[in-house]
Amino acid sequence: MNKLLLILLLSITVSVNSQELNCNVIVNAQFTGNENFQIFKTLEKQLKEFVNTTKWTDKEYATQERIDCGIFINITEFNNSDSFNGTIQVQSSRPVYGSTYSTPIYNINDKDFAFKYVEFQNLLFNKNQFESNLISVISFHIYMVLGLDADSFAPNGGSEYLKQAQTIVNYSQQENAKGWKLEDGLQTRFALIDNLLSPTFKEYRTVMYDYHRNGLDIMSENPKKGKEEVSKAIQEFNAMNRRRPNSYLLRTFFDAKGDEIEQIYSDGPNVEITELIATLNRVAPMYSSKWRNIKF
Repeated sequence: MNKLLLILLLSITVSVNSQELNCNVIVNAQFTGNENFQIFKTLEKQLKEFVNTTKWTDKEYATQERIDCGIFINITEFNNSDSFNGTIQVQSSRPVYGSTYSTPIYNINDKDFAFKYVEFQNLLFNKNQFESNLISVISFHIYMVLGLDADSFAPNGGSEYLKQAQTIVNYSQQENAKGWKLEDGLQTRFALIDNLLSPTFKEYRTVMYDYHRNGLDIMSENPKKGKEEVSKAIQEFNAMNRRRPNSYLLRTFFDAKGDEIEQIYSDGPNVEITELIATLNRVAPMYSSKWRNIKF
């Protein structure tokens, strides 16, 4: 009896103390010509442990609540000592209520990724202090994943995490690495979080909630109503697009959602799509080939 109680307590502890992420990390060094170097395998293993075992929030996550995500690092240059150049692709998804389907939430290809790393060095995150560009870039994207995931469940539910992403941007500007400053361009980490927290783009976070909670999450019980609510959510982008046409934020949304939107409206119960199609062609013309497939 005592052994059984101990096992139950241990299983509860494991569940309660589970970290926030279920993240697969891949480091690809094929373009360096030295992809079999042990340092790349060590980096991949250390990053996977760092991402999945660091406590990123004060919230307790049950095992089944962990956020599924993936980090793909493509190393293009390595000088055989400690300097790396490449890109980092970060994706995340969250389950849709009443189904086995997972919907994409975050899909970013960050091309400004240069860092220093010595094999087996400690990877530690500090909320208020710069440690390294490697830690800052990874941690920034993790807080973006956490923030947008929380926004999809509650109105502005991810504010705490998005503000931490902005804090990382602010203290990382002391270094000369690209992607942290205004002058680095319009599609950078600075631009992403600055736009996301700006009143100019306030509809983005509203859409994240309305699209998922009022739309996708009711689709298993009422497919037609769910499709109508997804359509209404997308049309909220009209106001944002009038203020700032062809914005980086809009592109990030449809990079994640383009295929999904095409699939939602290519089958199932008929809904009125005239205004939806007009909105999609207006705010995301780069995906017009997908919008032509929408028939329901």
